[in-house]
Amino acid sequence: MNKYQLTFSFNVDEEFMKLVPRHRMIINELIMRGIIESYAISVESSKGWILVNAKNKGEVRGYLEQSPLFSYFSDLEIDQLMVYDSQMYRFPKMVLN
Repeated sequence: MNKYQLTFSFNVDEEFMKLVPRHRMIINELIMRGIIESYAISVESSKGWILVNAKNKGEVRGYLEQSPLFSYFSDLEIDQLMVYDSQMYRFPKMVLN
């Protein structure tokens, strides 16, 4: 499995807001299945970032196309990552009582 970083922009309108609950259901399902590792949306800049585990870019795009909001995503970039590190991949900090 490879890791991919998705970045995209979007514009919000009334129809977009109606589709958000269904979109969130799909994102939550992909998170529970371990396909999406992280998901971040900026209201301020109307941008999104998603970290996805997949075999290839086509598979990544297929996951994203499941969203009813897919047609709202512009400037979509899918980049395969060589290195991804975070606190989640580290040993827990030791706490001495």
